[in-house]
Amino acid sequence: MSATPASFEAALLSLDLPEPVGDDLNEAEFLNHVNQVWSICERFDLQTEIWRGRILRCIRDREKHQGQGQSGGFLQWLREQDISKSHAYGLIQLADSADGLVREGNLDPTCVNNFSKQAFLATAKAAPAVQQLISAAANGGQQINRHQVKRLHDEFTSVTSDLLPEEVRQRTQDQLLPAKTVAPLVKELSRLPREQQEQLRRELAAAPELDTVKATTQIARSLAKAQDAALALQTVQNHQQELDLDKALQEAQDLELLGVMAEMLRHAQQVEQSAKRLHQSWQRLGQLHECVWLEGSSTSHLCRLLETLDSLSGRPVQVPLSTSSSQGCLQLEITSSGD
Repeated sequence: MSATPASFEAALLSLDLPEPVGDDLNEAEFLNHVNQVWSICERFDLQTEIWRGRILRCIRDREKHQGQGQSGGFLQWLREQDISKSHAYGLIQLADSADGLVREGNLDPTCVNNFSKQAFLATAKAAPAVQQLISAAANGGQQINRHQVKRLHDEFTSVTSDLLPEEVRQRTQDQLLPAKTVAPLVKELSRLPREQQEQLRRELAAAPELDTVKATTQIARSLAKAQDAALALQTVQNHQQELDLDKALQEAQDLELLGVMAEMLRHAQQVEQSAKRLHQSWQRLGQLHECVWLEGSSTSHLCRLLETLDSLSGRPVQVPLSTSSSQGCLQLEITSSGD
């Protein structure tokens, strides 16, 4: 049986935390007691936020109906309640999810209290078939946490995803492969181009074993990371006619260097981004340095400070490597095609 609002509020008022310095409970009993209290608070928080989302949606929709410029508008109301726009729309989305689950006939509205907040949010994002399974459990009085939602999501994904070969799906359904290991593979495969998906699927079909699933997941993850970093690198994009990224990554995979390649490209991306930011800051520093110099050239202490900053605003840029002068400094020569 799910808790009614009245009984739920009564439970909230009668919360009893264990004594943190007491010795009557062992660690497992203490944590179990704390987790029970936490789950009650979380379910109360869920109901509160769903209703706040409904209130905000009501105010927003009224403004849409009346048109912009009406008194008591949505944004004005948010300012008065000290609620950010992003938080408000997050609450509205939560309310929409709750109403959607109820409207589709999956969830008894009186059983929302059987969810933790995180479990409910995860359920709202899950596939319809997973939502039905979870809602049925909640309607039957079962307390739903995010671990249960994740488990059901993994099981459903692992036996239904078209990204997996039939051999892997069947072995997962027969419980020969753990769903919690197969589900991350689906996520990583979804990030790859179709050609790479097909290649990895063929390898999985040939050896649908646990070790192959784990290795393929790592390969797919490294491929996705490497491709994302390479596509974000302007240096690579400027030479894309001379490069075949897919073949380069395949060669790295053949040499078992795919993980190293992904990390290398990530650091290259960081260097490129840092260099662009450094150039912009260095140019602005030089402009400000010159402005202060023109106005304060007759001063003594100000001029001394400006002279000290010459090492950062001039050429080359000299950056101390530590607070100790014995450690030396890093010298950077900044030039651009426009110089």
